[in-house]
Parts: sequence; C-alpha cells; structure tokens
Amino acid sequence: MGNVIRRYWVPALLSWELPEPDCPPVRVMLLGERLVAFRDTSGRVGLLDEFCAHRRASLFLGRNEEHGLRCVFHGWKYDVEGNCSDMPSEPPETTFRHKIHLKAYPTVERGGVVWAYLGPKEKLPALPKFEWTLVPESHRHVSKTWQECNWLQALEGGLDTAHVSFLHRALTANTTRAGTGGYWMWSTAPKLELELTDNGYIYASIRSKDAEGNYVRTYHYVMPFHQLRPHQLVGGRGARRTIIPGHMWVPMDDENCMVYNWLYSYGEEPLNEEDRLEDGTGNGPEHVDAKANFRKRRNRGNDWLIDRQVQQLETYSGIDGINTQDHAIQESMGPIVDRTQENLGSTDRAVFAERHLLLQAVKTVEQGGDPPGVGSSYYRIRAIEDILPEGVLWREALWTAIYPPMVD
Repeated sequence: MGNVIRRYWVPALLSWELPEPDCPPVRVMLLGERLVAFRDTSGRVGLLDEFCAHRRASLFLGRNEEHGLRCVFHGWKYDVEGNCSDMPSEPPETTFRHKIHLKAYPTVERGGVVWAYLGPKEKLPALPKFEWTLVPESHRHVSKTWQECNWLQALEGGLDTAHVSFLHRALTANTTRAGTGGYWMWSTAPKLELELTDNGYIYASIRSKDAEGNYVRTYHYVMPFHQLRPHQLVGGRGARRTIIPGHMWVPMDDENCMVYNWLYSYGEEPLNEEDRLEDGTGNGPEHVDAKANFRKRRNRGNDWLIDRQVQQLETYSGIDGINTQDHAIQESMGPIVDRTQENLGSTDRAVFAERHLLLQAVKTVEQGGDPPGVGSSYYRIRAIEDILPEGVLWREALWTAIYPPMVD
C-alpha cells in the first residue's frame, strides 16, 4: 500500500509552519520516513531525509541559511534537492561533496498546504488542484490533527455516513455542545447509492421523511485518502451556505496518521471567524496543541475527557467536538483494527467499495500500471446536499451542481 500512496501528491505540512525564508526547519513523518522540511532563502520548500549523510545527526537541529540547511555537527550543507553544497570540514580542494546526495522529495504549495511526491520520478502525477486549493484565502481554511491509529480505519470512519445519526447526535435542542439533529434523524438507516469514478467514487446518502421528501447528501472519495462532504443546509431549509468541508488522512506510520481538515466556500460568501475557530469540530486551537505536534487535548490518554453526565443528558457520546468524537471511536479500536472480527452491514457499502479500490490499486501498481486518481478528473467536483421531492432522482437533480464547469 505504501507503493500505491507514493504515486500521489501527499500533504506533508501546512505552509504556515514554514512562515518565511530561512525560518527554523520542521520535522515531518510520512509513510514511516523521518524527514525534515525547510524554506530556503529563495522561499523554496525542501523535504529531506532528517539525518545528515555524514554521521547521521538530525538536521532538525540545523542552521537554515544562505539557500541551504547546514548540519551543526560538522557544517555539511544541503540544498532543497538534497545536494551537498558545502563541506567545510573537508579540505577545500576535495570533490567529495559532489558525491554526496541526501534523499529529497519534490514539493509544491497549493491551498496553504505543502504537498510532496514520494514516488518514482517518471510517474509524477497531475498537480493537486482540488477546488478548495484554488479559492482565495478568505474563502478557505485548513488545519490538521494527529490521530493515534492507522490511516485506513480513520478514513473508513469518515466515509461512513450512518454513524452521524448516532455518534454525533445532540439529545436536546438546549445544549450548547456541538451535535446533529433535524435532517439526520429523518432516518437512522440511510439508503446508499454508489457510483465508481475514475478517481474513486461518488455516493449518495438518502434519508426519507415520507411526504416531506428525501434528504440527500452526496460524498466523494478520491483516492487514496481524500473525502469531500456537503455542508450547504444550515439550520433549516431556508438557511443555505456555499460550504464544502473534507479531510485527508495521511499515513505517518502504520499506527498514526495526520488528519488535514479543510473547509471552503465556492460562492461569493467568504468564511467567517466562527468557521475558522473550528470549536464545534474539535479541530481548533482550544482543542489541538500545534506546539505539541498537533496532538488533541482530548486523547486516548485521558479517555477523550468523556463526560458521562453530558452523555446522559446532552450528547450521544459525551465527548466534545464532532471530529474528536470520530477520533475517539476510531482510536478506541486499537492502532490497527482486526477486520477479521467485523460484521459489516448494508450501510457499510462505501467501506466495501473503498477497500475494493485500494486492493485493486495495489495489484495495478505491482503490475506496473497507474492507480485511479493520479490524473486531473477530480479538479471539478463538489459535494452537494439538498431536500428533494419524492420520486426526484438525485443524479438528475444534483448532477450539474456536483460537476460544475470550473475555471482552472
């Protein structure tokens, strides 16, 4: 699976973590590799093996200066491409430095994220241009959170729509805690309709309420770890926004992943301060400590601060923060869930399909082919929700909104 994921652009860190040229470097863990990122004097971002090629000292301790990252042990210096540009501990006439090359990965910045490509050079995919990466900063917000479990079970939690009617439920309208109600309670056993695409799949979650129609939510799964979900209906049928959120579950190693949480407006309406604080989701600064590698303040070590009284009276889970509730459930399964013990049902169709796509991608890459989603077909997709009259098909009513004409 690592060979599959290396065929895509992978989020490595947020752009603001490297705020200016020659700023301090940042440690990065991707696909089990310990790396270091730095922004050089020209503003270019390098992503290198963390350890100096000389005596393997950590370059996190290095000096970022004059177009390169210099090891403080003996002064060996590397540019963003991993070339050793200076070797002051060796005689000036030596050509030894020209023989030294540190592992380096190409990077590109899009949407406030530094993306890296860790795969074969000759297989470089299309640049990452989701719509959220192209809108103005006023219309976009991105954060990240460390999750203490395998990336795949975290992804599968995000692709599951049925759990929202339970895990995220608010028990009373009087609570100030984040929770769902209303449309989500129309049907706790939604009907799922799924259609494969050349980058993953699109599926619709359909909840019926008799004469009032069907609450239809469309989601996208874009290989290998992207989810887009809708958020246009807010507070009732009369209140609408042009908002789409989503996640990227990026493997750090087998038992940890970094979850990138993004939110954007595709209309004229910019995001507001409440959107950016992310208090309801549990991703904001009150919930996540950016100085501690973006770890949650509510975590496995303190039982996610579950409040049993709140669980009885206010919210279904008793845990604050929608995404923190997700993390708690997914982390409670253990670092790698034993899927031989599962018993999947009809509302797990999206999970079935995702596993099939990933297993097929492994076979395809092993045979020298290209996995789904390395092209540009995901550039023009949106996740849309609406209430449709009984008998109106979502594919007919929502298709042009889901696949709008977009300008690159």
